[in-house]
Amino acid sequence: MLFLSFGGPEGPDEVRPFLENVTRGRGVPPERLDEVAEHYHHFGGVSPINRLNKDIMSALEAELAEQGRRLPVYFGNRNWHPMAEDTVAKMADDGVRRALVFATSAWGGYSGCKQYHEDIARARAAVGDRAPELVKIRQFFDHPLFIEANADAVRRGFAELDPSQREQARLVFTAHSIPLKADAQDGPDGRPQWYSRQVAEASRLVAEAAGVDAYDLVWQSRSGPPQVPWLEPDICDHLDDLHATGVQAVVVSPIGFVSDHLEVIWDLDNEAAEKAAELGMGFARAATAGPDPRFAKLIVELIAEHTDGAEPRKLSELPAAGSSTNGEPCAPGC
Repeated sequence: MLFLSFGGPEGPDEVRPFLENVTRGRGVPPERLDEVAEHYHHFGGVSPINRLNKDIMSALEAELAEQGRRLPVYFGNRNWHPMAEDTVAKMADDGVRRALVFATSAWGGYSGCKQYHEDIARARAAVGDRAPELVKIRQFFDHPLFIEANADAVRRGFAELDPSQREQARLVFTAHSIPLKADAQDGPDGRPQWYSRQVAEASRLVAEAAGVDAYDLVWQSRSGPPQVPWLEPDICDHLDDLHATGVQAVVVSPIGFVSDHLEVIWDLDNEAAEKAAELGMGFARAATAGPDPRFAKLIVELIAEHTDGAEPRKLSELPAAGSSTNGEPCAPGC
């Protein structure tokens, strides 16, 4: 298996080259890169993403061993070392001829799905004829184990609030914003807003599983030019709006993230928490699903759909999309 992720810097000197890799060809102004670079430098120039991914991989390897599945796990990234091209070359050197690919995104859309197909195709092209066949695993936004892990995290978030605030607290889901134009692309069912529809459906399922009736879905971490419209509202703007209506506490669930990426710990644990404190609102941030033991079990279930022909487990009517071979498109028009 190739465990394929976004990548992140592991020292101050790596921050700017990493960000240039991430934004290449997107027209992001240098001053925005400088701003985001300061977020990384606030944490010593180290992103938590590689460490968190290695933790998930260790849990996955333990789960595979427990189930008697002999499946070596390799680690590669889109934007920073270990780069996917280098990892696929190592796989070829080791004699791997066919591998599944788990991408650390539950979602459709360009950055969460299609770009991982491009990563697969680019890595294979770099290795050449000896590159292994690479089969990407499907999206898992509505898998029961993903929903259960997030729902339990939401319950724990409510438990962290002062008892006097719990009954009236508002549940707020967040995910990474993207340009409206990108979200307008069609999904495999021929309808637009594939990414935002998936996030909305996962939010609904988690709220229902957690027993919460009232909730909101907002966005965070936008990075493009200000003249380009992105998904809104932003989490901090939404806290202002909630405060204006008398909401005294919030539980924020970063449903759009598998683990506590820098966007989570900066945009939520710093900026959103500070905004809530400024407004005098109680604030609790629910955990992400990646560290939950059920996440490794989820990955093994996705593996079994390919190795054992297991029936996909899903809780919505949206297609279980995202699976394809060697970076080829999943379906016409998707």
